[in-house]
Amino acid sequence: MNEIAQTTEQTQVTEPETGTPSTTDSIHFDIFTLFPEMFAGPLSESIIKRARERGLLSVALHNIRDYTTDRHHVCDDTPYGGGGGMVMKPEPIFRAVETALTRPPGWTLPPEDAYVNLPPWDAETPATLPVDTPIILMTTQGRRLTQSVVAELSQFRRLALICGRYEGVDERVRTQLVTDEISIGDYVLSGGELAAMVIIDAVTRLIPGALGYELSAHQDSHAPGLDGLLEGPHYTRPYAFRGEIAPEVLLSGHHANVDRWRREQALLRTLARRPALLERIDLSQKDQAFLRQHGWSPRGE
Repeated sequence: MNEIAQTTEQTQVTEPETGTPSTTDSIHFDIFTLFPEMFAGPLSESIIKRARERGLLSVALHNIRDYTTDRHHVCDDTPYGGGGGMVMKPEPIFRAVETALTRPPGWTLPPEDAYVNLPPWDAETPATLPVDTPIILMTTQGRRLTQSVVAELSQFRRLALICGRYEGVDERVRTQLVTDEISIGDYVLSGGELAAMVIIDAVTRLIPGALGYELSAHQDSHAPGLDGLLEGPHYTRPYAFRGEIAPEVLLSGHHANVDRWRREQALLRTLARRPALLERIDLSQKDQAFLRQHGWSPRGE
């Protein structure tokens, strides 16, 4: 996938209310789905809502069905060769994606133009799409979504996510249109919408200015600030609750001791819950000595 270098200056480009990114650090998502209403709640709450209000994030929802021209607006058909389920047809997907991505970020088809007044499109001639915009199919067959993949996606200023449904999409969508395929786990969902929401949320957290505390995302589980470790436990008031007290070191005011305690807790939690992660992390001599005290040994010893 091609990457766009991030620009650190927050340069004003357009007004936030237009639905397009307002800074050169902002990110725009084009979502292609049969169920755009599913995104209403997640896009209107919490961190994503605030990022949109600040012009750091914009999302355009494109209803694939709006790009059908037949009488019944059919988006799926029976699979060749038989078998259960239905398969999403290629034409509406290609037309929706090629129409939207050949226009500026934030463009959407006016509701009154759906079905009847679509922009010109040639089914036999591929459109020239922007090379710096990944076109991602949400599928259980795709590469696994990890924090490093999220960081990779956050480098782009525009991303397109295609949400499949039914038994999947026509294979020609994979071979001729998409540039990447991503899975959020080894299980099957009814469609790609929930997976697309996961990507939007995860990427939003990495946009500069999206979080109240800028180091939060850097210090999350799997993040670079923890070298890929799982995050350790957190405590807040009250000091004592149901017989359990907060660790004294957290109240000591000794920052070096607090940092070391947190590092050790992250090591212990990773050892207990995801020990395989330790094999991929560059552990210091002090880290290794601490882990050995708790039964760990490098693979191969």
